[in-house]
Amino acid sequence: MTIESSELKQVTEISTAILDEVEKAVIGKRRSLEIMLTAILSEGHILIEDLPGLGKTLIARSLSTALGLDFKRIQFTPDLLPTDITGGYIYDRSNSVFVLREGPIFANLILADEINRASPKTQSALLEAMQEGQVTLEGETAILPQPFIVIGTQNPIEYEGTFPLPEAQLDRFMVKVEIGYPTRAEEIEIIDRRHIRKEDEVKLDQITNAEELIGLQQIIERVYVSPDIEKYIVSLVQETRENKEVAVGASPRGSLSLLKLTRTWAAMQGRDYVLPDDVKKFVVPALIHRLILKPDLWLEPQAAHKILLGLLNTVPVPVLDASLGRE
Repeated sequence: MTIESSELKQVTEISTAILDEVEKAVIGKRRSLEIMLTAILSEGHILIEDLPGLGKTLIARSLSTALGLDFKRIQFTPDLLPTDITGGYIYDRSNSVFVLREGPIFANLILADEINRASPKTQSALLEAMQEGQVTLEGETAILPQPFIVIGTQNPIEYEGTFPLPEAQLDRFMVKVEIGYPTRAEEIEIIDRRHIRKEDEVKLDQITNAEELIGLQQIIERVYVSPDIEKYIVSLVQETRENKEVAVGASPRGSLSLLKLTRTWAAMQGRDYVLPDDVKKFVVPALIHRLILKPDLWLEPQAAHKILLGLLNTVPVPVLDASLGRE
């Protein structure tokens, strides 16, 4: 089924409006915001790893406001229990029945703040929710609201009192994003805007809502991906498994993530077909957290990043007819 031009225009206009609205609060991070919005429209979860004070929580809150989604923040700590996330059944004395007390996981957009501070047992409470969109409590399955997106944050420099995320959970994040320090000019603009508005909070407008977001996701499902693009995606992912510096390469979930992200980005650009450049844009954010490097590279900064950039330079790029999106 082809996509109508009006549908593509809808995806483009709404996604651009969301990014523009969030940039009222988050200055100079358009690239990171594009990756995150693309993941959300691709029904994927997001891991943000960066230093404190760079706006990780602000970005999550701003996105939830612009998207019109029900938002909950969970502060992960060593004493956090799985039931603190999922909720549980409590006894209602007045009616003599057990009733479900929903935890904060029952929302559209969840900010799992400092996710690596909780114990593995608590981290695992997110696994079923992230993969299946449901939680199991006392043998009963409870469906989570849709759309359901988890944005996890972690600090890369604090190791005391933290529990590294297991590979199974890392693999469930569609992308890993780094925010980075602002430039000198951007930081001046940050404090100048705060000085002018006389308060910390930035008031943002709602651009869309959960129902419309699901409609956009359905449109994106119809974006055309040529067989050669599919082979290009698989070749890139398989090269991560054959690289001599990589102990464990990306899983097939990495290939699927690249497929979803590239379709969404194409639609956001007003195209109903995927180009090789769409794939290149998301190779690093979609695969970097899925690689386990060999021990001699563990302490080398940006090692995984360099490996993925090297693959982009060596794996042959398919040649497509850009005017039609077909070979």
